[in-house]
Amino acid sequence: MNNTASSVPCYALEAVTKTYGGRRVLDIAGLEVRPGEVLALVGPSGSGKSTLLRLLNFLEPPTSGRIRFMDGDYGPDQPVPLAVRRRVTTVAQRPILLNRSVWANIRFGLGLRGERDGDGRVDAALAQVGLAALARQPARTLSGGEAQRVALARAMVIEPDVLLLDEPTANLDPYNVGVIEDTVRTLNRDRGMTAMLVTHNVFQARRLAHRVALILEGRLVEVADVHVFFEAPRDPRTAAFVRGEMVY
Repeated sequence: MNNTASSVPCYALEAVTKTYGGRRVLDIAGLEVRPGEVLALVGPSGSGKSTLLRLLNFLEPPTSGRIRFMDGDYGPDQPVPLAVRRRVTTVAQRPILLNRSVWANIRFGLGLRGERDGDGRVDAALAQVGLAALARQPARTLSGGEAQRVALARAMVIEPDVLLLDEPTANLDPYNVGVIEDTVRTLNRDRGMTAMLVTHNVFQARRLAHRVALILEGRLVEVADVHVFFEAPRDPRTAAFVRGEMVY
């Protein structure tokens, strides 16, 4: 994996909250994401992990607090420029594909950005996720694992600075899990792409991440290097979570 020597955070969150209908679902006092790292977010369902990804992808603003990204600083009422939002992309647990060919789905984002010379990148992405033979196949005919690989290829072909992955391998067979994990690992190692991974699979977090963060009830409990998190956690709730106990 690629460990960057840069001391400037990719993201820096300060007193970030998110409230829906009067209910606070996220309350992050502080969090830094290092450029070029893979940071895994773990915790029970409903703990705020996916909400955090939406804020980091600038799909929603925080209710309060500040999100510093690269050289910008964004709060509740500050619009995020399109050029900034395009530096981040998300692969969702259940990808939505267009009623077009596999190749056209992967090419779509490049077309939106007016890039006319991206065909070679599409072909390379198809090969990397093992779908070159299915390039002309209608996307609607794909299996769940194949569709998820298309979504990952569609994200990587636009070459974002940050890749956000929300349970990208949930309910997939071991082969598809392996392809997706290998692709994320390669993007991080070879391109220096920063990645944040929401996963319920602690083994996956251990395989892929440089650091792991535990979120409970919208709050960060512990953020630590992967070996410390799993072998010598500082917080008893983290230790219980690692042991497989129910933590709420």
